[in-house]
Amino acid sequence: MNWRNLGFVNVAGTDEVGRGCIAGPVYAAAVILRPETRIQGLTDSKLVPSERRIELAEKIKNKALCWAVAWSSVEEIERLNILRASLLAMSRAVESLSVIPEMVLIDGIHRIDGPWPQKTLIGGDLICKPISAASIVAKVARDTLMAQLHEEYPVYAFKENKGYGTARHLEAIAKFGPTIVHRKTFAGVKEYISQG
Repeated sequence: MNWRNLGFVNVAGTDEVGRGCIAGPVYAAAVILRPETRIQGLTDSKLVPSERRIELAEKIKNKALCWAVAWSSVEEIERLNILRASLLAMSRAVESLSVIPEMVLIDGIHRIDGPWPQKTLIGGDLICKPISAASIVAKVARDTLMAQLHEEYPVYAFKENKGYGTARHLEAIAKFGPTIVHRKTFAGVKEYISQG
């Protein structure tokens, strides 16, 4: 899919990661690739092995016209709900770009707040290079944060589960209660709030 054939030059892709997690913020990235940029292996970040993701994220940052990462906090997720917090994170990422996009391509079905022309694409991280690039950059940024939170809260194994509700993670919540980085309105966490 080449949106530049329609006359657009600076086309941004944006995507979020961490929406289904029970801990940590939801992250988003926005990326504008240069017209001549060719990066092999761009696809949905979930389909790329961790080490390869890190390599690709560095290539994207080095070769892109511009990129930005943003997030919505656990408090915002609880106040707004996860969908609205995810859209807010994507809007913040696009707004943080150093170049104003002529078109924003968004993974999913929901538009984001902002003055830019927009197009939503179901499965966009699989078929659209700028969205794929944003998916990878956002995933690496969020995984880095979760590895840092692992050092602070090692019993929850954030380095391995990245905040998703794995069996080990849920067992740790049941045993030790939730932390301030857990999403207290989410199943698997809210049941133990009185113990936290």
